[in-house]
Amino acid sequence: MTAAPFEPRLASLAAVLADATRARMLSYLLSGEYASAGELARAASVTAATASGHLVKMLDAQLVVCEQRGRHRYYRLADDEVAHALEAMALIAERRSHEASWANPTRTRLRFARCCYGHLAGQLGVELFSQLLSKEWIAPAGEGYGLTASGRAGLAELGLLADALGTPSSGRRLAYRCLDWSERRDHLAGTLPKALLAHCLQQGWLRRLEGERALALTPPGRQRLATLLPSVNTL
Repeated sequence: MTAAPFEPRLASLAAVLADATRARMLSYLLSGEYASAGELARAASVTAATASGHLVKMLDAQLVVCEQRGRHRYYRLADDEVAHALEAMALIAERRSHEASWANPTRTRLRFARCCYGHLAGQLGVELFSQLLSKEWIAPAGEGYGLTASGRAGLAELGLLADALGTPSSGRRLAYRCLDWSERRDHLAGTLPKALLAHCLQQGWLRRLEGERALALTPPGRQRLATLLPSVNTL
């Protein structure tokens, strides 16, 4: 009797992703934040009952995880690998229509600055990576980048102490390249850019736009970040 051929799990995973409602829900979760089933239902323009059915399928596929908080459940992407995979598929999906797609005025805010699973993406994220390199705040180290003495001093001037970043482990790298969906250039992922984005949000230099992944740069942010991002006012 001939053994059944091996069935790659990619096929079953692709079936889960091949649904417009689930795609909208996963895109919403790319911000890196937890979201309730109700929030995801609104993001996907479906009823709460429909959203719950889709969430069960995504949980089974290990694309999302659920956390119980009191009587409520909140969902987020399972990990960085899922986020990077979704961004990579978005790049492939739009490779023939990239320029026209991102020239649409409705996507201007998203292209300028957005949250990509906890770190800064878009034009502002790409510029941040470029400036951290040119100012030598980071330097190549292993498979990513390490923080230099200049970087520690620069972060301290912004009010972010390097000690707050913790000690990177094999599963939590300090900084590494992540291909940007809209810019098709690299921005930074890792514990450093996540901490830097969290700090900018806490200080009110960036703010989240309700119901969107897009981030807005505030007037205090333009002033405070001008030294680190000299071209911020021309983006």
